[in-house]
Amino acid sequence: MPKQTPSQTVGPYFAYGLTPEPYGYAFSGIAGGVLTAEDGDGERIRIEGRVLDGAGAAVGDAMVEIWQADGQGRYAHPADPRSSNARFRGFGRVGTGTDPAQRFVFETVKPGPLGDGQAPHVNLVLFLRGLLSHAYTRIYFADEAEANETDPVLAAVPPERRTTLIAAREEVGGTPLYRFDIHLQGDRETVFFDV
Repeated sequence: MPKQTPSQTVGPYFAYGLTPEPYGYAFSGIAGGVLTAEDGDGERIRIEGRVLDGAGAAVGDAMVEIWQADGQGRYAHPADPRSSNARFRGFGRVGTGTDPAQRFVFETVKPGPLGDGQAPHVNLVLFLRGLLSHAYTRIYFADEAEANETDPVLAAVPPERRTTLIAAREEVGGTPLYRFDIHLQGDRETVFFDV
């Protein structure tokens, strides 16, 4: 019987290979940090945060992808029964390596409720060196407390850990800003999901 090939650490190549523009490469990636379309509907928001290691230090070579519904709760996907919203793709991808504060920043619209009991949320996938399989989580919104209380996914999370999935809202220059830091370890470790 052949021996198993040893696993390898995932290198710090995701962000600059898959988000080339911020790193100064002369070709385009398939997604960036701006998800809004001129004719898209919904409240314009900004989501920003950092990926923090167990010691609380920002990780400078992480890559964050998001996928979300539009302001009416529709996904840009043919399987969405409410008719796909082709104007709003709902997919974004950024690295943390070119931001001076090592943040991820997305300009998007606040997703609407999906109509199936799920509260408005953003799906997030994290890629990171040393992480052999990417991590999945969600961003919920602090100002959607009523919907959050009945969300079936959030309800499956122990009550004391739910705050790790909720982004705080503040107003910055007239635009709602949701802050969401991802903690990889420690007392405030973000809840990650098996998919």
